[in-house]
Amino acid sequence: MERKIIGLFVLVALLAACNGKSKIEADILIVNGEVYDGVETMPQSLSIAIKGDTIVWVGDQNDKEVVATKTIDAKGLIVSPGFIDPHTHATNDLDNSKHSHNKPFLFQGVTTVTVGNDGSSPYPLAEYRDKCQELGVGTNVVALVGHGTIRKQVMGESDRKASKEELAQMQQLMQQELDAGAFGMSTGLFYAPGSYATTNEVVALAGVVAKNNGIYDTHMRDESTYSIGLIPAVQETIEIGERANIPVHISHIKCLGVDVWKQSDSIIKIVEEAQDKGIHVTANQYPYDASATSLKAAVVPRWAESGGTDSLFIRFQDAELRKQILKQTQTNIARRGGPEKLLVIQAPDTLLQGKNLLEIAQDLEKKPEEAVFDILKQGYIKIASFNMNPYDIENFMVRPWVVTGSDGGSGHPRKYGTFPYKYREFVKERNVLDFASFINQSSSKTAKILKLSKRGVLKEGHYADIIIFDPNTFTDRANYLDAFQFAEGLIYSIINGKLSIEEGEFTEKLNGRMLKK
Repeated sequence: MERKIIGLFVLVALLAACNGKSKIEADILIVNGEVYDGVETMPQSLSIAIKGDTIVWVGDQNDKEVVATKTIDAKGLIVSPGFIDPHTHATNDLDNSKHSHNKPFLFQGVTTVTVGNDGSSPYPLAEYRDKCQELGVGTNVVALVGHGTIRKQVMGESDRKASKEELAQMQQLMQQELDAGAFGMSTGLFYAPGSYATTNEVVALAGVVAKNNGIYDTHMRDESTYSIGLIPAVQETIEIGERANIPVHISHIKCLGVDVWKQSDSIIKIVEEAQDKGIHVTANQYPYDASATSLKAAVVPRWAESGGTDSLFIRFQDAELRKQILKQTQTNIARRGGPEKLLVIQAPDTLLQGKNLLEIAQDLEKKPEEAVFDILKQGYIKIASFNMNPYDIENFMVRPWVVTGSDGGSGHPRKYGTFPYKYREFVKERNVLDFASFINQSSSKTAKILKLSKRGVLKEGHYADIIIFDPNTFTDRANYLDAFQFAEGLIYSIINGKLSIEEGEFTEKLNGRMLKK
């Protein structure tokens, strides 16, 4: 009889539990939004509860009773994981109290940025991390170790092969930076001093990264016909991945200049054949038809700048060397489509900004290749280089292994506009991508490439990095003549469970974290 009574009580309790709603306490509850979780291909009608820095529940709001401090009604809006940018040049903003808010990226919907790309990183990383954490950062930050930075520490900017002892020293410094929390290694094999390194040197350092479960991110040795050529550069990247047994990630994949237009088909075939062999190869891409880099990197022959800018101008004073330098500079200008395709977007003399190299040369009454060295005497000159073909841009964009990356730095609209521009141009207006592909390429797929734990997907137990935007008004405002305009249409940004943007306005809260591998 006693057992029957106990059984009856258990049955009653079970029935009550089935008929009633269990209660969840939350800091923030998001309801009525069109939810893209970062993985699925179709939106869902889901509610999301956040407690602390974590998503504690995702589901049908009729299934649970959620008691929340704040409820966000996202009716008519898109709810998605915060965007993750695998390639930025925000390094010098984040350790500066005036810019550590990282608003150019924040208003695009980016909740995590990567720094230390193209072979150049803050050194030592531990000091940089400490300073950023002390100031506070507006977005999460992933750091890579720059191969060029490590090489400079050991060898300066000399154009020569590393000795056995120098290589060992570079490997030690690489381990030091990985121990400080870096997620992997980046190379800038197009730039000095990275361009002076052999493939064997890169493999030896990538091997250290592989042992630490890191990634290899590369600005390849050539994206055009400067040195070894675009396709051989892709093959070198794959060789590094295979030999070092490390995932390789090609930064800002492109076919740069008329010499290599339409080579995207060949590159895709090479990459996907490597993937079939078990080599992990991915890439990121910005959606613009103009690249951005320094004028020196774009047109000056690499051998001429060995040792730095001072060495370049010493060589330039030698009549024979000057003749060679000018001839090769002329070739490099032509490779990029001619002087009219090179627009100055940053210069010590602001009167140069907004002019192309042809216009500047005409003002100086000099040949374009000669004008280059006149204006380089001023200091750092940054250009936008209009030399990509729409066919290649779209061909890469639709590949499942290509994700969104801004390569965002001052002067190019991609720092302020990449993600909303891609949405506006390639989702809304031209239907190159569907909505879910755009979201997934900008969140979960990138998190997986960077090996970020519990980010990039709207899932219980994951960190609450969430954006809510208006699909009708989410757009870029930055352009090549005015590159410093914030994107519009982002209504909420939640980073680590805290509101960073609320009703379209920055909350002045620095909710980001310096993430550590």
